[in-house]
Amino acid sequence: MFGEAWLASAVDLLVRVVEAGGAVIIFTGAVVAFGRFAVAAVRTRRTESFTPIRLGLGRFLALGLEFQLASDILRTAIAPTLREIGELAAIAAIRTALNYFLSREIKEERAELDRRGAPVP
Repeated sequence: MFGEAWLASAVDLLVRVVEAGGAVIIFTGAVVAFGRFAVAAVRTRRTESFTPIRLGLGRFLALGLEFQLASDILRTAIAPTLREIGELAAIAAIRTALNYFLSREIKEERAELDRRGAPVP
């Protein structure tokens, strides 16, 4: 019995650490993108200058979503109920779809930058 309680506590701590890591990644990406956006808005005021910023933010978001999904998987690692498995499946599907469309948009934006000869971040 002691082993199960300790394992549950350890996994709960890991879940919190991984969730926090994902949140920090997303927050860092938002701060960096906002700073780059402010500089680009003052210097150039051209919409083309915002595309590399969006790509950079998209990469942070994609990585942060992966961390969040990992924490959800960890959360159900110890004796999951059928309800928890269903919730994980729904969350995984939503996050996977978000990541898919985000990755697709990043790929399209990168291709557009390549066509224009603009530097890719």
